[in-house]
Amino acid sequence: MLIVFFRSIVLYIIVLIVMRLMGKREIGQLQPFELAIAIMIADLAAVPMAETGIPISNGIIPILGLLVMHLIISFLNLKSMKIREILCGKPAILIYRGKIDEKVLKKERFTLNELQERLRSSNVVNLGDVEYAILETSGQVTVIQKPDKRTTTPKDFNIMPEYEGIPYDLVVDGKVMYNNLKIIGKDYNWLKKQVNKFNMEPEEALIVTFDGGNQIFCQKKAKLGN
Repeated sequence: MLIVFFRSIVLYIIVLIVMRLMGKREIGQLQPFELAIAIMIADLAAVPMAETGIPISNGIIPILGLLVMHLIISFLNLKSMKIREILCGKPAILIYRGKIDEKVLKKERFTLNELQERLRSSNVVNLGDVEYAILETSGQVTVIQKPDKRTTTPKDFNIMPEYEGIPYDLVVDGKVMYNNLKIIGKDYNWLKKQVNKFNMEPEEALIVTFDGGNQIFCQKKAKLGN
């Protein structure tokens, strides 16, 4: 049992490293060749994990081989439009200028019910509100609503919002993020002064954030009972 335990840990670490090297796509955004590799890696790891009679290298070596294959395909995917179309396909327009394209639906084996479900997931409940619906190569559907149905933006009212910038975590669970302090051009003394306004020390904070509008959010850690 102990051997199986350690083999599982080793294979888990290998698979985790390989998946991290493959990139940060969400599962729903994987291209077909990426999904195929992910499934094969799972199968290759499962067999030597459970069968102690099979050398663990029989799982590790093929997994590393798939990683190399993935890196090669990804490189070719970036360099060649033709290869990209072969491996990933091309986006398909399901709704064009407000009209459902039945031929494309049949070609992509997409039912009307599936289309309506995808629209609802994009907060669109009425087919008549859609100008374009595009089936991406990842399988997700991008929805572009008709101009009079789109959510209004400040630009529609000739309003220029103030710049907000990216918020930085300055304290997380009582730990001071010195690198982030350096990025915003501040030091610990400045942080301490700001946090003291909330009647606490930086080390007592659950979270402290600072955004481009010079706004600080601060919350104190709760005192949990024994």
